[in-house]
Amino acid sequence: MKKTKNNRSRSRSRDESKNSPFEDRKKFCPFSNKNAPVIDYKDVKLLSRYITEKGKITPSRITNVSRGKQKKLSLAIKRARFLSLMSYTNKFVN
Repeated sequence: MKKTKNNRSRSRSRDESKNSPFEDRKKFCPFSNKNAPVIDYKDVKLLSRYITEKGKITPSRITNVSRGKQKKLSLAIKRARFLSLMSYTNKFVN
């Protein structure tokens, strides 16, 4: 019985310690909505939103993309790079 009281008090203290308004926000995949865009390697404008300035693919924990859609997204980015629709590195020579 002591364990349940301790567990309850611990969970309460965790709930009280949340100061950020973003912690309780429900995450959702931007490609799972009804009117969501289709992931396609030809849509360079959409794919460029999920690439950092240095050319890395942004991880799903930051973009909130689901696991399956993240795989499709990374495959589309790699395919667009291979076909020279996108740059591997976003270096612009002046």
